[in-house]
Amino acid sequence: MSTLDANAGHHDEGSYLSGPPGMMARIWQWATTVDHKKIGVMYLFAVLTMFFIGGMAAMAVRYDLLDPIRTQTVETLNAAGDLETTTITTGESLKEIMSGLGMGKDLTESQIYNRAFTLHGAVMVFMFIVPSIPASLGNFFLPIMLGAKDVAFPRLNLLSWYIYVFGCLFGIMSILLGGVDTGWTFYTPYSTSTDADHWRVVLMVMAAFILGFSSILTGLNFVVTVHKLRAPGMGWFDMPLMIWALYATSIIQVLATPVIGITLLLLVFERIMHIGIFDPAMGGDPVLYQHFFWFYSHPVVYVMILPAMGIISEILAVHSRKHIFGYRAIAFSSLGIAGVSFLVWGHHIFTAMGELAAILFSGLTFLVAIPTAIKVFNWIATLYKGSIVINTSMCYALMFLFTFSIGGLTGLPLATLATDLHLHDSYYVVAHFHYVMMGGTVIAFMGGIHHWWPKMFGKMFNEKGAMLGMALVFIGFNVTFFTQFFLGTQGMPRRYANYVDEFQTLHQISTYGSWILLAGFLVHLVVFVVSLYAGKKAPANPWGGLTLEWECESPPIEHNFHHEPIVKHGPYDFESVVPPHCDPKEFPLPENGGHH
Repeated sequence: MSTLDANAGHHDEGSYLSGPPGMMARIWQWATTVDHKKIGVMYLFAVLTMFFIGGMAAMAVRYDLLDPIRTQTVETLNAAGDLETTTITTGESLKEIMSGLGMGKDLTESQIYNRAFTLHGAVMVFMFIVPSIPASLGNFFLPIMLGAKDVAFPRLNLLSWYIYVFGCLFGIMSILLGGVDTGWTFYTPYSTSTDADHWRVVLMVMAAFILGFSSILTGLNFVVTVHKLRAPGMGWFDMPLMIWALYATSIIQVLATPVIGITLLLLVFERIMHIGIFDPAMGGDPVLYQHFFWFYSHPVVYVMILPAMGIISEILAVHSRKHIFGYRAIAFSSLGIAGVSFLVWGHHIFTAMGELAAILFSGLTFLVAIPTAIKVFNWIATLYKGSIVINTSMCYALMFLFTFSIGGLTGLPLATLATDLHLHDSYYVVAHFHYVMMGGTVIAFMGGIHHWWPKMFGKMFNEKGAMLGMALVFIGFNVTFFTQFFLGTQGMPRRYANYVDEFQTLHQISTYGSWILLAGFLVHLVVFVVSLYAGKKAPANPWGGLTLEWECESPPIEHNFHHEPIVKHGPYDFESVVPPHCDPKEFPLPENGGHH
């Protein structure tokens, strides 16, 4: 990607992970740091903690759905020989667990279930999946990939971290006080009139409101950094595609997030002050809330998936040892997806709008398939005749192509008005959403962590253990969610704690798949912990990449580079450039010369 300018200021310093002696001094150093790498690592561990909390709520939901709730009347003879009738209720798995823990004794099974799936949705969307890639991997690698020492506003970056923590604390307080049962969308009028302690609802809504500020500040920081802090010689079309993806994401964050902030604030005012905005009982309009909510929440789907697409572009190019096919098409398609994302929110509420509006939103929804397909076809073309290395991160990238394609193609019936009327609010939507969000974002996130783990922490991980975890995640994910397509097409509604007996077998298969999925993530956890304590020292460029992060040490020094980098070649010129810090015998140039 560059040569290093010998005349620029030299930095003789240790790893960013090094620090002063003493536990309290180290904690204070991390708590007050403005180093983008440390902030990225803190984000990484925070979002993984929220992932664990949201995942446990998901496991509770799946465990509850193993058996339907059934009430039976049993007649027995007592000691005196008289006939007695006893009512026995089965299938109340969550209530039994909560009672055993001394909680939820006054709640029904359905009320506990509603709290569990609301917790799962709110934590996963607002506290994990939205900030996951941009705030952790983006914070860590965006400045390094640009050849910068840090982001444009380091103190603002630290502020965004504390705002994120503050927002998460609001959400956790709501959970500890008993949780909410409104669903993660907080639809009115239920969220403004439910009999549950309204302060729990206010706390969870305010958590989402506060987290929005963290998202806005991060996006603003990234936009300015990309515009102003690129290394000498790096033009717009010399940037890695990961940067293009984060740039498009940041634009959405800055423009769309204020809408949800205002909407949630209005919801709190209506809840506390009984002002009629969305609640029809007070003269409000609940469909207006849905328009406001989805005007943000559909673009935020692309806040989740665009950084994942950037990761896939990096992994496929590096581990195929091949120039990315259609660089400019992929770059512009990121901006195209960002633009179209603001036009398609109405497909979430086809059943609540008129025919003309529904037809227009249906047509607009199909538009997003064009820039998305450009990316997928170019990724496949990149693999063609590449020197493919099969490792964990590459397998996750290939898994992404499989699962995300299923997620995208299964969205077409939901964009079609005739089929959406049948599939709306069914388990088909649950399966589609998870194939896009988890099969897209989370799978790419896992691939990105494995790809950049040696650079972040300077330690290699056990490849066999990581491959085992990857295989379990792939099997468990598909068993869990592919089954739900069948549930949805057969009429199983989502958000229901109970169901007819005909659905039990499919629900059980889905639950067993979730256990395999959990096992896969636990294997990854063990592999990463062992890597931190006993992993081999990572070389500066273990995969043979050409982007700037592979030119600094593993882990990087505080100022990222010893000298200011100057860009002399493209980020994917594998056919003409030997990767830095690599043996030319290990990474030889192709015999045909490698011209583009």
